[in-house]
Amino acid sequence: MDGLYEQIRIAIHQVWRRRWLALAVAWGLCLVGWLAVALIPNTYESKAHVFVQMQSILPNQVGITVQEREGDLNRVKQTLTSSENLAKVVRRTELAGLVASERDLAVQVAGLRKAIKVTAQPENVFEISATASVSGFSNRQNAKLSAAIVQGLLDIFVEQNLAGDRDEANQSLAFLDQQLKGREAQLQEAEQRRLEFEQRYLGLLPGEGSIGARMGAARTELAGIEQQLMQAQSSLAALRSQLGATPSSMPMIGGEGGGGARGQLAALEAQLAQAAAQGWTDSHPDVVRLRNQIARLKPLAAREPAGAGSMPNPSYVSLRAMVAEKEGQVNAAATRKAQLQADLAQLGTRQASEPGVAAEQERLNRNYDVLKKQYDKLLEDRDQVRLRTDVRSQTDAVKFKVIDPPSHPNVPLTPNRPLLLTLILFVGLGAGAGAAYVLGQIQTTFPTQTRLADATGLPVLGSISEVFTEEKKALHRRRLVWLGGGAGALGAAWALLLAVEFWQRSTVA
Repeated sequence: MDGLYEQIRIAIHQVWRRRWLALAVAWGLCLVGWLAVALIPNTYESKAHVFVQMQSILPNQVGITVQEREGDLNRVKQTLTSSENLAKVVRRTELAGLVASERDLAVQVAGLRKAIKVTAQPENVFEISATASVSGFSNRQNAKLSAAIVQGLLDIFVEQNLAGDRDEANQSLAFLDQQLKGREAQLQEAEQRRLEFEQRYLGLLPGEGSIGARMGAARTELAGIEQQLMQAQSSLAALRSQLGATPSSMPMIGGEGGGGARGQLAALEAQLAQAAAQGWTDSHPDVVRLRNQIARLKPLAAREPAGAGSMPNPSYVSLRAMVAEKEGQVNAAATRKAQLQADLAQLGTRQASEPGVAAEQERLNRNYDVLKKQYDKLLEDRDQVRLRTDVRSQTDAVKFKVIDPPSHPNVPLTPNRPLLLTLILFVGLGAGAGAAYVLGQIQTTFPTQTRLADATGLPVLGSISEVFTEEKKALHRRRLVWLGGGAGALGAAWALLLAVEFWQRSTVA
């Protein structure tokens, strides 16, 4: 412990003996360091925080999902610092005064890109920060410039999600309308060619699709028509048979001659026709009874004068109408059958003579289907874009809210001059003391008796202190005053520089 104490005393003594060197080194280093700090331009930083609120008013079928809106925000974040947007910021701020050509504009844009930072924070918050340190501007101008840059970025941030979306949507709608017109003309041409082909080759064949499909549908319809025709012909033959057995007139009942054999015979025949229409067979008891009565009355009716008290037979009239209706059904079915047979025969002949007919129809149908799908898809896309545009513009799918407006800094971000000035002062003082100590170590002197005895190996009898005369003492006191003045001046210079720095900050506020 005594050795360490001795070393400290020796070091202090060496520094004190060379105190002027220490003061000179301290002054030199402080002047150089303070000058270097003074030449560093102040950099001011402005920040703003923006909250982005995402809404989902309409279902995802509209096409604006949460993931898509987040993708839009990421896109805005990436394109916010694009050259075009930064050029807008340059023109909206005092940087426009530094631009005289396109080259100057490119230089300013490159500088802005380094000075701007957009950071995504939790809870849909974006932090936009910008720094300004233009050498030709004052501190106040740089502070205002940093806030103006952030404000310009905020304006662009909003514009890109409002006007940008509308412009993009309008361009998309115009493009889709143009494509729809072209597809519509092509679709009409394809439909006209397909119609002409069908009129030329397919005639009145039923169904849709290829020739084979239509021929199959025609054969199926032909089989059904043939079955209907057979049933209609069978029903017509039965009705004609009943009509032949039904008299066209019958005697009047209740009038003159109304109770004759002819009237009774006509009534019984009407009942028999009605029973046959109901499907009763000849073995039915009522049918047998009616036939027996008719057989007994026929001789009597034959002896009565013809036309006495007669009237039109309703059964005959009804059967006649039914026969006419069935004849029309039979004729229509026969006509359709003949037409289908003729079309099938004609198409079969053309297929044999022109084997490329089926391939031609397949090509026409394929082209038409492709154009129809494209047209429908474009039409759906246009409606989707229009709906998405209405949702974005009318429901505020993405809403911006400035939480913290651009700050107006009054303290530079860099450099921290008070700290640097203080550090340079202590470094200068330490360097001066270090230089004096090193010089004392280099010179071959013996500050204590022990050092002299260790170096020579001889015993040291004693030491004589330095004796000062009055003149020496007076000179020594004057030099101490000068030393204190030099050290005080160094401290005063440091305090003055701090005062100037804080005064400059107050002028920026």
